[in-house]
Amino acid sequence: MTTFTEQFSAATKANVEAQIALFNQFAHKTFEGVEKLIDLNLKATKSSLEEGQDAAHKLLSAKDAQEFFSLSSAHTQPAVEKSLAYGRHLAGIFSSTQAELTKTAEVQIAEANRKVISLIDEASKNAPAGSESAISLVKSTIGNFNAGYEQFSKTAKQAAEALESNVSSAVEQLSQATVKATSRKK
Repeated sequence: MTTFTEQFSAATKANVEAQIALFNQFAHKTFEGVEKLIDLNLKATKSSLEEGQDAAHKLLSAKDAQEFFSLSSAHTQPAVEKSLAYGRHLAGIFSSTQAELTKTAEVQIAEANRKVISLIDEASKNAPAGSESAISLVKSTIGNFNAGYEQFSKTAKQAAEALESNVSSAVEQLSQATVKATSRKK
């Protein structure tokens, strides 16, 4: 039979190891998001340079001012659409990275709670008579913490979904307005 001190020491060690693992998972997920962001920016920059060079050649070869402005106007719509697509892709990267970090944290918190409850249950078996109310208080506190975390998590998810929805709506409205404005110029 192990003593409570040994159980607590083992639980503390396991908790520290779990925290290190969580930090490593967070770092890994964050670096994946940064990799996606860098890749997106490199592709967007390369594409922008190529298209800018092509547009400059076309504009410089214009025979008169009317052709110059016509070519310039024709270049505006695709550029705006690509900017909007970039914004959507960027929002998708942030959203997926945030979702992965949240999922990782939820799994870790659930496992930590399970271990704490297990430790308390084990400790309560060896607890002296009369300590039932203290153990009940600890369990109640943990239950309240879990309920509070779940509510916070739900609220954070709803806020993230609302933000994503608002960004998508704004991008769509901007896209529609740009299409209308560009079509009027023609």
